[in-house]
Parts: sequence; C-alpha cells; structure tokens
Amino acid sequence: MKHNLQAPSFSSSKLASLPLSHGKRTRLWRLLYGSGPRNGSLLVLPLDQGLEHGPTDFFPHPPAVDPSYQFELAEAGGFSAIALGIGLAEKYMTEYCGRVPLILKLNGKTNIPSDAEATSPLFASVEDAVRLGADAVGYTMYVGSPRQHDEFRQFEKVRRDCERFGMPLVLWSYPRGSAVNAKGGTNTLFAQDYAARVALELGADIVKLHEPNDSVANVPAPYDKLQEDAGARCARVVRSAGRTMVLFSGGEKNDDDDAVLRKVEFYMQSGASGVMFGRNMWLRPFDQAVALTRQAHEIMARYPR
Repeated sequence: MKHNLQAPSFSSSKLASLPLSHGKRTRLWRLLYGSGPRNGSLLVLPLDQGLEHGPTDFFPHPPAVDPSYQFELAEAGGFSAIALGIGLAEKYMTEYCGRVPLILKLNGKTNIPSDAEATSPLFASVEDAVRLGADAVGYTMYVGSPRQHDEFRQFEKVRRDCERFGMPLVLWSYPRGSAVNAKGGTNTLFAQDYAARVALELGADIVKLHEPNDSVANVPAPYDKLQEDAGARCARVVRSAGRTMVLFSGGEKNDDDDAVLRKVEFYMQSGASGVMFGRNMWLRPFDQAVALTRQAHEIMARYPR
C-alpha cells in the first residue's frame, strides 16, 4: 500500500488550533499522520464486540473469534489503530507493539441486562494504557441514561488522568436508557446530535457516533420539524462536536463491499475525521478484508484533514 509520507507541518495540521499537552499532541500525531491514511484522518478497527455483544458476533466468520485475526488485519490493512480492552491487549498485543497503534478501552458492559438504566463501569485505567504503550484511551458514555450522573463522575476521573498522563481520550458517546427511548430512540438526529455535543462539553478529543436516522417520532422540538437529508444530518452532528473529531461507526456487517465503501466516502464528505469499522472488516475473509481496507484508504486519501 502506498502512503503519503509527506506529513503536514505542525502549523498546518488540525492539531495546531487545539490546546493540547505535548503528550497528547505526540500521540494524536502518531494516530493521525504516522499510521492509517496518514493525512489527518482515522481508520480504526474496534474489537470490543466480544464483551459488548457476546461471542455470537463471531459466528458468521469463525476465524475472527481469535483476536490474532484482528491484529493481523490491523497491521496488514494499515489501520490507524486497533481499539480493545485490557485483557486482549495484554494477551495478544506483544508481537504488535510499535507496529499496531493501540486505543485501550477502559470500560464496558455485557448486553445481558436491560439498557433501561445502562451504565458502563471501569475495568482498566489510564495508567494501564501508558504501561501498554497505547496512543489513546476509549471510554463509553451512555448519554441520557438514568445512571448518567455516575457516568459523569467516573468520566471526570478518567479525563483528569488523561490530562496528567498526556493521553488522548476517545469517547464512545452512545445515547441509551428509558428516557432516550421515550424521546424517539438512540439513533435519531436528536439523540446523536446531543451525544456529539456532550462529547465536546465533557472534553473528549475524539468521539465515536452512529449515523443519525430520519425518524422524528416522539423526538423533542425543534428536531421533530427538521426535514434534512442524510448528508445534512451527519454534517449537523459533526458541527455539534466542534473541535472534537468525529468518527462514524460502521454498525452491523454489510455483505456488499461497494456499500461499505460508499459509507466511508459519505462520512468523509459529511466532515467526519474518519470511521471506526469493525464487523464490516473482520467478519470478511482475510484477503477480502485487507483489499477492502486498502480501498477505504484510497477514498480517505481524497479527504485530508
């Protein structure tokens, strides 16, 4: 794969306008310009689905149950980073240290309990991320959950530790809970737009979001009167995130390679800083997944950030 090795000068990069410590600048530079598309955009491979969804996610492609599969794909495909929890990082990262950038997920949950009062407890620390050589940490926030007061307090400690250790913070900003369901659901423009703004307000450096749908049933005003196409909805969400970089999720697997690539282009056109595609990559046969990743690189090369 050909990479653009002419990284921009610092003054012309997106990091220039952000008030970041030297540690955060260094790690973000490695993610944005030292790996992946290397043009200020991000292509992240997540592997938190085994915890969040259970082993069933791997049933369609049994080789993917072995985390080595995703690490090999992350390296061969030239991803900006792999995102996963501490158990997988400690047990499978060794031979990829320095070769595959790591985003260490600090919290998570199973999908066994109801999401009505969703919460995501910590099971790792920012200090663990430093010890493991991570370039960022990931934190899941359930925006709008009845337990969000606990989530906010937990997040505040993580944010302070990120500042202390110079560690970039990626927020999985996910609307969840009974109140969100009563106001239209998790993937409405109202919910995703709110989640984007929460990430900015709480101090995340990067936010992972889902594409907002066109449903206006039960959503609060003025969202119930908005009639915007998909591009305008995504662009609105990106604007609401302000100087927090936006990654859009790939969601469930789509068997159509061209449809996946159209999504990549669509999200980049909307102003996103990149994508976080997991099942749409690692549920494919290895060679097909690598080829798809390289085609995603070619698309993202047209959208330097």
